[in-house]
Amino acid sequence: MIIRPHYMNTLKTYRDVPLVKILAGIRRCGKSTILEMLRNDLVKSGVAEDHIIYMRYTAEDFDDGMTDKDMYNGIKEKMADGGRYYLLLDEVQEIFGWEKAVNSLLENANTDIYVTGSNSKLMSSEISTYLTGRYLSIPVFTLSFAEYMDFKKTDGRTPKELLNEYIRMGGFPIVALGSFDEDAAYQIVEGIYHSVITSDIAKRHNITNFDLFNRVVKYIVENVGKTFSANAIVKFLKSEGRSLSVEAVYNYLEWLEKAFVIYRCQRYDLQGKSVLKTQEKFYLADASLKYCIMGFNPKSVAAMLENIVYFELRRKGYEVYIGKNETKEIDFVAVRRDERIYVQVCRNLPEESDREAANLLAIKDHYPKYIVTLDELAAGNINGIKIMHLADFLLREEY
Repeated sequence: MIIRPHYMNTLKTYRDVPLVKILAGIRRCGKSTILEMLRNDLVKSGVAEDHIIYMRYTAEDFDDGMTDKDMYNGIKEKMADGGRYYLLLDEVQEIFGWEKAVNSLLENANTDIYVTGSNSKLMSSEISTYLTGRYLSIPVFTLSFAEYMDFKKTDGRTPKELLNEYIRMGGFPIVALGSFDEDAAYQIVEGIYHSVITSDIAKRHNITNFDLFNRVVKYIVENVGKTFSANAIVKFLKSEGRSLSVEAVYNYLEWLEKAFVIYRCQRYDLQGKSVLKTQEKFYLADASLKYCIMGFNPKSVAAMLENIVYFELRRKGYEVYIGKNETKEIDFVAVRRDERIYVQVCRNLPEESDREAANLLAIKDHYPKYIVTLDELAAGNINGIKIMHLADFLLREEY
């Protein structure tokens, strides 16, 4: 098993803190394996195995339905004494009212609780009634480039050779662990995608016109890294002779977000210092989701480089926005507490360097500014702007 240190360090930091630790992300991004790593670490640190209760809740296991009371009683039955128990509860979103059971176990038993799920309602106001101020959200993403290198470290390739594969293959752990060609890798990811769409979206929300829903998804995938609105999608569908309301598009976008297929990136007005509600961008949970649906096209790489940088910033704990500075756009404004960085992403630097640098130089503050590129020869500094190869940017611990 290949350890993912970022998540293990976070879980160690909050061990025995009286909060429910909620790990949430798209299916097959590694949440269950992180719980397994946690279980091994607990045993290593001296916790008795019979005081670690691991429960996996899948829809297939209880077709007749399981209530929060069933969940609570099933766990309590395994607690034989008054000692401290570590509860590792996997895919809890399948249990209606799971938060009631977890809250009771937090209040009425000597427990340290970790849960995972593939639906973002685990991290939303929907659970606040029972767990207000008593839970910690830990988003789980597919593999970072550094993690991907750990998965591949025995094969002797250089970081830049591995980066090309990472861009094309994405970061789902199941793909990284194997030696698949592109077709096989995309077939695996397509299976994950259809599982998410079927189980986490279509069934949950009773989508009847599946073909129309898939067309909306395809539009979003085609436009990763571009600003668009729900109205734009409606107009596009109308041009194809299809009819869908703006409200339905909003619902589809929300459901895709809740299943962690897409992530919304809002625009930030650097002049007015406010978050704008229009012309957002959406990024895919993993670059391979685009390729498994659309096929790999070298022309789409530039947008997917943005996708990769967006998630690297998210992994490092930044809130990430698109920057609007009067008429100029900054790819990313990343904010973490009192820190801020600005990032422009481009595939090839020579033809784009003047524009990218001009947009950054127009920002009149002293926060770090970066241009991130795939250009092999690019490195250095333009009037204080750091130019970095994508591999170096992704592998850098701090900016």
